[in-house]
Formats: sequence, C-alpha cells, structure tokens
Amino acid sequence: MKRSVRHLGKLPITAWIGFFAFAVSTAGLIRHFEPFYTWFYCFSWWSYILVIDGMNRAMEGESLLLDHTGDFAYVTFCSVGVWLVFELFNLSLKNWHYVNVPRNLPVRWLGYFIAYATVLPGIFETATFLKNIGLFLRLEKAKMWIPGRRWKLWSVLIGASCLILPLVLPRYFFPLVWLGFVFLLEPLNFSGGLPSLAREMMAGNWRELALLLSAGAICGFLWELWNYWAGGKWIYTVPWVGHLKIFEMPLPGFFGFPPFAVECYVMMTSLFFLRDRLLGNSGASPSAGKRRGIVVIVSVIPVIAFYCLVFHLIDKYTVIGFR
Repeated sequence: MKRSVRHLGKLPITAWIGFFAFAVSTAGLIRHFEPFYTWFYCFSWWSYILVIDGMNRAMEGESLLLDHTGDFAYVTFCSVGVWLVFELFNLSLKNWHYVNVPRNLPVRWLGYFIAYATVLPGIFETATFLKNIGLFLRLEKAKMWIPGRRWKLWSVLIGASCLILPLVLPRYFFPLVWLGFVFLLEPLNFSGGLPSLAREMMAGNWRELALLLSAGAICGFLWELWNYWAGGKWIYTVPWVGHLKIFEMPLPGFFGFPPFAVECYVMMTSLFFLRDRLLGNSGASPSAGKRRGIVVIVSVIPVIAFYCLVFHLIDKYTVIGFR
C-alpha cells in the first residue's frame, strides 16, 4: 500500500505563538506566577492546539483553524456544550470535583468556557495529525463489518441504557456514560446520511475509528498531565479504584478517554447537521444573510443561558475549593 505520510513544511506563525505561549506559561507555573499557575491547563491546551493545528497546516496544506475558521469557531463553541452535558451527569455521578478555582465569578466562568472549549478541537486536531503522519493506513482496507438487520434499534437501546443506568445506580454504572452517545447517535447519523463510523466499518475502513481512539488516549494523558500541575484543577472521587492513580486520574479511568473521543466525534457530527439545517443553504443574497444572522442570534441566546445555568450548578455542587 502506498504511504501517504506528508512531510512537514514551513510552520505558520500560529504554531510558533503556541510554542512561545507554552514556554511562558510553563515558566509561570514553575514560579507560581499568576495567571499561569491557576490557569496552566488553559494555557497549555490552547498552546497545544495552536502548535498541532500549525503542524497539520504544514503537512496537509490546510488546517481547521487557519483554513476553516468558521468550522473551528463552531467546534470550539459546541465543545463547551458537549462537555457540559457530562458535567450534568457528574451532578449524579460525583466522579470529579474542582479545587482552587478563582472566587471572582466572571473570571471563573470565563475560565470554565476557555477550558471546556479546548476539548473537541484538541481531539480532532490530534486525530488529524495522526492521520497526516500515516498512522493505521492498513485499516483502510480491513474486514468489512456486517451488522444484523436490527443493529440500529439495538444500538439506540444500548445507548439509552448506558445513559440511564448511571443516573439510576451511579456507583455501579458510572463508566457507561462514556459510551452512551456513541450507541445512541451513531445509528441516527447513519440513517440521516451523515458521516458515520458504522458506514466506514461496513465498507471495511476502520482507520477513522482507530485514529479517534488513539487521539482520545493521547488527549487523555495530556488532560491529566497538565491538570495535575495546574493550581486550579479537578480531582477524582471514583468508587472502588480511587487510590490507584496516575496524576489525579484513577488508573482504570484512562480506558474511558478513547471511547470518549469517539463519542465527541459522533455528537459533533449531529451538531454540524443541526447547524446546517438551521442555517439552510449558503446563498449570498442580503436577505439570506440577514436570515442566517437572526437564526444564529436566536439559537445562541438559549445556548448561552444553558451554559450559564450549568456553570452555576458546577459552582454549587462540583467546586469544593476556591482561592
């Protein structure tokens, strides 16, 4: 099979900004200099996104941030909402809590937004990078997956169960939340003609799945690494295995990051479909542009209200220490 690994060309200025920002924030962390100490997680992740996006641009000739800026902004904005769904689950699961977050509410909420906005871009940029260096090429022509006739029904039922059981018996079923949306939404994406991992696997292409799983594992390690050293951080209170840790994460918890990346991909696929349905076709007439502007405003206001509501719930139930 012909290799399609791309050579690294000239890095864009954004990548060098990322390198510089990471160096400065790391120095600030070591010296406990604010805001770098408290917000090291945010500084490190945005530095990483700038660097890896620049590397993707240098290898592929285009990148999500520099060449598809509108999509990047949408993914970033939706990343906050996707993660807040899991924060809502955590109100019942109580698997993690935040410590040493700022007392100033506007600063704290801005920090939440900036931190959660890195989740999906980090995963997708990492998966793209792994694809650009030629990882898992042989999986593009692997054994085809032939599901049963009722696979979509069973998948939806399994997905719904994975999301309901952790709420009913959180002590025993909490890990299932990191699989639920994959099984719930993938059949719907498939039936709607949207990008679908199931469709890829039916054609014998398992590469996209492998790239996402690997990106999740890499991002999971970096999430825990940079969180561990930050002043403002999360800690875990996971049943059964909470004492066996790498950084702050109980060891078995690292197995949740790969499927979480797949979950993010499936959820974002549905969110792109929702955006396209709301905005309609991309006509350039003034009336079409005005209509899209109104739709965006009307759509964003309730979403922002949802974000603020969950931020408040995080403050009330998940934060256990202010500084």
